Amino acid sequence: MTAEAGARDGAVDPPLRVSTLELFFDLVFVFTITQLTSVVAHDGVTGTGVLRAALVFGVLWWMYGAYAWLTNTRTPSRTPERVLLLLGMAGFLVIGMAIPDAFSRRVDGVALGLGYLLVVAVHGGLYVRVNRNILRVVPANLGAAALVTLAGGLGGTAAYFCWAAALALVVLWPRVVNPPGRFSIQPAHFVERHGAVFIIALGESVADIGLGANGEPLTASLIVSAVLGLGLAAMLWWTYFGVGDDERAEEAFNRTDAAARPQLALDAYFYAYVPMLLGIVALAAGIKLAMAHPGHTMPYPACLALAGGTALFLTGDIMFRRSLGIGPLRFRAAAGLCCLATWIVGVAVSTSLQIALLALLLAGALAAESRMRAAAAEPDSLDA
Repeated sequence: MTAEAGARDGAVDPPLRVSTLELFFDLVFVFTITQLTSVVAHDGVTGTGVLRAALVFGVLWWMYGAYAWLTNTRTPSRTPERVLLLLGMAGFLVIGMAIPDAFSRRVDGVALGLGYLLVVAVHGGLYVRVNRNILRVVPANLGAAALVTLAGGLGGTAAYFCWAAALALVVLWPRVVNPPGRFSIQPAHFVERHGAVFIIALGESVADIGLGANGEPLTASLIVSAVLGLGLAAMLWWTYFGVGDDERAEEAFNRTDAAARPQLALDAYFYAYVPMLLGIVALAAGIKLAMAHPGHTMPYPACLALAGGTALFLTGDIMFRRSLGIGPLRFRAAAGLCCLATWIVGVAVSTSLQIALLALLLAGALAAESRMRAAAAEPDSLDA
């Protein structure tokens, strides 16, 4: 049966691996994350800037996940599907361009809303061809697009309420209409796709090291700060990929009944990924600011971005592991609490030392987990 005939008959060929077009899509989406990082850094890591980033990211992440579910159902292999997916990418590009001034200039705010509407419309049009149950979700997506556009038109305090309402709508809607069981999840592709966007986002945080150092004289302290920043990013990678959590996640999906996989996907890859990726945004903003003051102290908001970003990432990571039941949590929880306290070091001593401490705390948590696994496996080896 051809893909076209399968679509007409309601049957689809599940994707076996992530396509290059999906990776291209992820690169465009991560541009929005980069813009949020720039907003947080530019605003000096204020409460207002962090709130804006959290509201915008939550709503955008919902639609990224929606496209991940779409391509998990069927790979966009035909020309019309590819063209429409590129059109959805254009919507995300407009969103990214509008993010910096979306709350201060109404033209940008409305442009962001219209870009989001385009993203929603393309997604609904593509998804309905393979699973009409998406019609249960489309009203929430359209409602969120309307609220985001209204936020751009109103501006001021009202914009924050509109964004909060849009986020609440997309987060709570699945709980109300309970659509997850009406969709299917292909574990290997789903895990790989989200791992890809994670690693791209992490790569953008490394790019922020260079952006933060741009225009600064190349001194020994700048080189040390940059290497330490890279080391901290590497520890985030190690926390997720280095210990095989992506592989364990796929195994957890395979052990789960097919009807329960969609809810598991929401819990692990939507709700848990929000603090993980927001943590990367905050951490990247802190590193970007630290590169402009290598080896020196910084005001507490920037140091809190470093400490809080790492702790927020670990919080999401704990949620991820707990929902999938794939590993111990207490060492990462302890590391997260200790990370929060490092802001004092950045304010009183130097941000370079703070970054080094954050990397060491992550390394210590992973080392403790490794020793625990080795101790648990020892009786088995003796029995053998």
